[in-house]
Amino acid sequence: MSANTHLLKGATLPDGTVADILLEAGRIVSTEPRTAAPAGAVVVDAAGLVALPGLVDLHTHLREPGFEQSETVLTGTRAAAAGGFTAVFAMANTLPVADTAGVVEQVQALGRDAGYATVRPIGAVTVGLAGERLSEIGAMAHSRAAVRVFSDDGKCVHDSLLMRRALEYVKTFDGVIAQHAQDPRLTENAQMNEGALSSELGLKGWPAVAEESIIARDVLLAEHVGARLHICHLSTAGSVDVVRWAKARGIAVTAEATPHHLLLTEELVRSYDARYKVNPPLRRDEDVLALREGVADGTIDIIATDHAPHPRESKECEWDAASFGMVGLESALPVVQTALVDTGLVGWADVARLLSQKPAEIGRLNDHSHAFEPGSPANVVLVDPASSSVFGLDRLHGRSGNTPYEGVTLSGSVRWTFHEGFATLRDGELAPVGEAAVR
Repeated sequence: MSANTHLLKGATLPDGTVADILLEAGRIVSTEPRTAAPAGAVVVDAAGLVALPGLVDLHTHLREPGFEQSETVLTGTRAAAAGGFTAVFAMANTLPVADTAGVVEQVQALGRDAGYATVRPIGAVTVGLAGERLSEIGAMAHSRAAVRVFSDDGKCVHDSLLMRRALEYVKTFDGVIAQHAQDPRLTENAQMNEGALSSELGLKGWPAVAEESIIARDVLLAEHVGARLHICHLSTAGSVDVVRWAKARGIAVTAEATPHHLLLTEELVRSYDARYKVNPPLRRDEDVLALREGVADGTIDIIATDHAPHPRESKECEWDAASFGMVGLESALPVVQTALVDTGLVGWADVARLLSQKPAEIGRLNDHSHAFEPGSPANVVLVDPASSSVFGLDRLHGRSGNTPYEGVTLSGSVRWTFHEGFATLRDGELAPVGEAAVR
């Protein structure tokens, strides 16, 4: 199957200029205004739509292999396409854990067969995520999957010596350790953010210092070793301060915030609705504002979804027994527009950097287009910034429905997604691609 030729007429580029974007043979051919449509081209009326480079999610849980009741690589990348993502990095907490070359190569092959997005596996830092000994980091890095991001996400690499050794190892091939910053002793049986509200609700608290202390330790380790460190789902004002200090010191640290930590607060936990149970927990209003400021001033480098699907029975139960996590691929861009663009904190050029250019750089996704340059891969998303709608379960395309945004009015909508020239989303409707086209 070959890519169709598409001419995106009158699209608004992130810098505000209006252009006709010609996509042909899987590449961006030109972005000149008043471009004539080649014979047989599909012409898309993009007037009023913002064109962004295909979004890149550095933090996605695709669950396969092992937890296919929650998600598969196919269903997860369908959700990605619906959200405007053309590349996702798949976390390692599968079964078996992605701690060997064989497993990461399997995940990458499943993504290639599905065809909806580029799938780059993230390798586990430790064997079985157990935090006891390093995984086959070198074998994964030099496998066909060419892994460059390693994480035990869901669990913290809490042993200082192991963390140091991991940083030293990945430095040899320009890899990065993506740390889930959570001191396990300070968060035993923790259920929500620690504070007055946790005491009022009778839920064990999750102190901010449990996150901040790990980040402080790890930025110093990264400085000592001279390696790259990435902080997953940063969630507190203190964490923003630590990362800001580390960057001012010249330490090679990057950080991500999730859409839900930029919009939602711990007050939602009053409902005891487990859709709002997430790791790290929803924090205070002050933390949300600090995270937004951190995004606006560049302290926080990227926005990543932490898309974490779960079956219904894992969420429709009492709070203490419920699983941590929220789905987030389809809602990410509307939440970012609502929380950051509509409030004037960032512009669309910043959105392109936060959700495409910088995550691709951190993950060393060198073959993925993140700029509208002739010859680049045709990874493009068209967004209608003027639309506003109530988010519903009908917007979800994965296997799980654990979204915290059901019934919430969000700005913007993704209309078209192009992955390497193929229209994976056409005017808001998913298109069959890859193996899905013959199912």
